[in-house]
Amino acid sequence: MTSAPPAIAFTGSPLDRADHLRADPDALAGQMNWRARLLKLDGLTPGMDDGGALAWGTLADCDPDAELVFLGLMEGKPCFAPVPAEGAEGPAYAQPQVWQAINLLSEQDLATYGGARSLVDWHARHRFCARCGAATEIAKGGWQRDCPSCDAQHFPRTDPVTIMLVEHEGKLLLGRQPKFPPRTYSALAGFVEPGESIEEAVAREVKEEAGVSVRDVRYVASQPWPFPSQLMIGCHAHAVDPALTIDETELEDARWFTRVELEEARAAGSEGTETLVFPRSVAIAHHLVTWWLEHDS
Repeated sequence: MTSAPPAIAFTGSPLDRADHLRADPDALAGQMNWRARLLKLDGLTPGMDDGGALAWGTLADCDPDAELVFLGLMEGKPCFAPVPAEGAEGPAYAQPQVWQAINLLSEQDLATYGGARSLVDWHARHRFCARCGAATEIAKGGWQRDCPSCDAQHFPRTDPVTIMLVEHEGKLLLGRQPKFPPRTYSALAGFVEPGESIEEAVAREVKEEAGVSVRDVRYVASQPWPFPSQLMIGCHAHAVDPALTIDETELEDARWFTRVELEEARAAGSEGTETLVFPRSVAIAHHLVTWWLEHDS
């Protein structure tokens, strides 16, 4: 398996992040004019126009008390987004309005929204210094927060998560959490912990959740996941032994699926088969399993 999967949701943003502007306060201030575009957000929910695309306004549409972050340049125009009063609450699957919008947005709009959401959500949840507790101030166009009290600098956070296909004799190991819709299974996943490599995180998570030891871990593809701000690191590995010992605090079930079962579930679409609903297309698990099905192991 050598070729990568096709374009993955939340990737492919048309924005030029223009670091030369965000690092220059005077130059950035010069971009805040009538040409600037403002991404319309209701909290963290994207505004949409009549054509189902992201809705954009001007800086005149922004609450004068709101903090603004500089997203970058699009078609030569500076783009900004407002920081909401509060950050995200609850898990991603509990936000039906956001998911409805995600299903309608184009690939480029989805990538633009995902990056903006992660950035403004971080600001909303990090208004105070982690070192001294004082209020922080937005800096570098929103790609940094500075503490005027102790001079600490804080940067937008991305949490690395491994998500892995585990293979054994032509079958894939998939698991389901209790929160998943009925019959939905996905690739196992877990956060990379301090002091471990991606390969070590894959091995540890699979062992912890399913009791399976793995070998030959390889990287496949990645996905920025804005709920709230994770980098999903897609990997593939081989199981040493297929015997399962499921950690029921993490998983409701885990199973080995044949290529035929996975092909049938994919062909069945959103309804799935009697035993399996294929991972939704917005998730990297969908692309990883599709990649595996379309290439010889």
